[in-house]
Amino acid sequence: MTAQPMTMAEKLLSAHAGVDSVQPGQLIDCAVDLVLANDITAPLAIRAFHELGVKNVFDPQKIALVPDHSTPNKDIASAKLTKMMRDFAYEQEITHYYEVGCMGIEHALLPEQGVVGAGDLVIGADSHTCTYGALGAFSTGMGSTDVGVAFATGRAWFKVPQTIRINLEGSLASTVTAKDAILHIIGRIGVDGALYQAMEFHGGAIEGLSIEGRMTMANMAIEAGGKAGLFPVDTTTRAYLDARTERPYTVYNPDEGAVYARTITIDAADIVPTVAFPHLPSNTRPVAEARDVAIDQAVIGSCTNGRIEDMRAAAHVLNGRTVHPRVRCIVIPATQAVFKQCIDEGLTDIFVNAHCVVSTPTCGPCLGGHMGVLAPGERAIATTNRNFIGRMGDTTSEVYLASPAVAAASAVAGHIALPDDLD
Repeated sequence: MTAQPMTMAEKLLSAHAGVDSVQPGQLIDCAVDLVLANDITAPLAIRAFHELGVKNVFDPQKIALVPDHSTPNKDIASAKLTKMMRDFAYEQEITHYYEVGCMGIEHALLPEQGVVGAGDLVIGADSHTCTYGALGAFSTGMGSTDVGVAFATGRAWFKVPQTIRINLEGSLASTVTAKDAILHIIGRIGVDGALYQAMEFHGGAIEGLSIEGRMTMANMAIEAGGKAGLFPVDTTTRAYLDARTERPYTVYNPDEGAVYARTITIDAADIVPTVAFPHLPSNTRPVAEARDVAIDQAVIGSCTNGRIEDMRAAAHVLNGRTVHPRVRCIVIPATQAVFKQCIDEGLTDIFVNAHCVVSTPTCGPCLGGHMGVLAPGERAIATTNRNFIGRMGDTTSEVYLASPAVAAASAVAGHIALPDDLD
């Protein structure tokens, strides 16, 4: 009997559950290919692991621990948490532990290092684990207790999600980025528009995106409530993976006739440079309608937009210009490799000459931890993924989400602006 046609999410989950097919709503027990945590979430997972009375992790090569949120340690409390994770990594001989100096923001680092591949089932104690769907993996965030159990067993329970098919047809304008595209989609469907559903992206505009652009979109699937954001594996995906790993990978593209909860078709020509106003990623407006918003800070980086493509876009705008005297501009390359590439390509000189601060890789400002905490009443434009109340600091501060080019232009202008406004 031939298995029923399935979506990407259904095919991946059925394969890891060891069954021929699955249906939305079905509860399944799956073997996972990678379990990850960071310096904030790993300690909770480690405590859960020890409470099980288990001595060893299921496979030290299938666990990744990355100190990226509060490192280099910003205070004694964060130092204690990081030490707990570090000690556990050494004790369990974890292969993919990345010390300061080697680490990066986890969702940029692991794909870059070839740790994640197409067809993988990945869970992480971080909500933006969904980033790896850009590579054709099913990846999703879970609570630290679930991750601690997976440290021990290599397995996790899933409820098979329904899938929304999003067709982005045509081509994006040269001034429009993947960040604009995902903000447009979230603005259209809302922050709960894909609640506990997989988002599967198709269409000519998707095929034209780099892997970095796809990671930006997959990363923010959770901001629409999505369980995962998945991109079919194509020649662009294969070229990215083949350049980074010799580990075999499996392609699970959707079947013809797969059943979707709904299909959303968008003309890429309708998407313009977009900014999300406080205090939701869905509160979107065209940048052209936001020029009256003055800013105090610009942050260019994060797991959403801290890759070399993003650094180049920001540097292109900042080259020969300087940041507005009333604005602080913080640039954070997402990994050490991206940092070095910025130096090699002269981008770091551009940033420093423009009066930006260039930071070691960190998630710090994105969650209001360090490296750019906002004071009462301050406004920041950021290439991060969330702008909830108090996300970057004081509860009366405001965060506006945008692409690297728009964030850079805004830093120069002193208010939200398009790069063309600077000419």
